[in-house]
Amino acid sequence: MSFTFTTLKTAIQDFTDNTETTFVNNLSTFIISAEERILKNVQLSLFRKNSSGTTTASNKYLSLPSDFLTPFSLSITSSSEHVFLDLKDVNYIQTFNPNPATTGTPRYYGIFDYQNLILGPTPDSEYTAELHYFYRPTSITASGDGTSWLGTNAPNTLLYGTLSEAYTFMKGEADILQLYGQRFEEAILALKNFGEAKEITDQYRSGMIVRDKQ
Repeated sequence: MSFTFTTLKTAIQDFTDNTETTFVNNLSTFIISAEERILKNVQLSLFRKNSSGTTTASNKYLSLPSDFLTPFSLSITSSSEHVFLDLKDVNYIQTFNPNPATTGTPRYYGIFDYQNLILGPTPDSEYTAELHYFYRPTSITASGDGTSWLGTNAPNTLLYGTLSEAYTFMKGEADILQLYGQRFEEAILALKNFGEAKEITDQYRSGMIVRDKQ
């Protein structure tokens, strides 16, 4: 089973038996909310990417990509070598380098706001920077062909996440809402097992994944 944007919308209307205009007009909102919950609960290495840029001398900020969610690593090229910077709190960086006019080879970086990283000390030159980060993939509601990785590879997670959002909007029966929520949590756990265990290990080196007995 897999979903496209069209088949997912149809499934939501079929499950809820609701074709009311206001409900249908909000289907994209329900889906996007479910996608956001999934992205914030599961770290999939498939949703990592690299972005290259260049620091500016005497500028302590480095612009973030528009699809940035959270950093994995940041490195700069100094003397032909990759130097990885340590992620620190903004206050730590500003205390470490209280005068932005004091420049040097950056050692630390922090998330200053949703558009910029802050570097410390302020770069004394142009450095090639490589940011490895978790990104927000294009929503199934906005993709060119109406598909997405979640719709193809995690259909149950996307389905029950969207149903939870849709049924909350409907102010539906508590037992049905609880059932959808439970199914979503089960699907999230399965996806976490894939994304945070199976996806980054192999049995040859790590052996079988063993679950704790409940």
